[in-house]
Amino acid sequence: MDFLISNAMAQTAGAPAGASGMANIIMLVVFIAIFYFLLIRPQMKRQKEHRTMVEALSKGDEVVTGGGVLGKIVEVGDAFITVEIAANTFIKVQKHAVGAVMPKGTIKNS
Repeated sequence: MDFLISNAMAQTAGAPAGASGMANIIMLVVFIAIFYFLLIRPQMKRQKEHRTMVEALSKGDEVVTGGGVLGKIVEVGDAFITVEIAANTFIKVQKHAVGAVMPKGTIKNS
């Protein structure tokens, strides 16, 4: 029946039991700090920049939506904007769907 129950082995001499637990806590804190500075903080910065860009949208701005549609804003509402993508062709998109504001004259150059 020895194959069902493993033999108990004596603990080898080494660091005290409390030191191992403290090392694990320190490693956990280090991993959380690395995770925060490499992933969470840059993402929060991008969200803040996007939010300020969306709040600053105004009539006449040339924008690219998340789907890649290039157009000129003709009307700004609370949650939606109307974008002219061709002569007399308008689409209504959510403000948060705007991916980037392009420099003036981008539509004429494309």
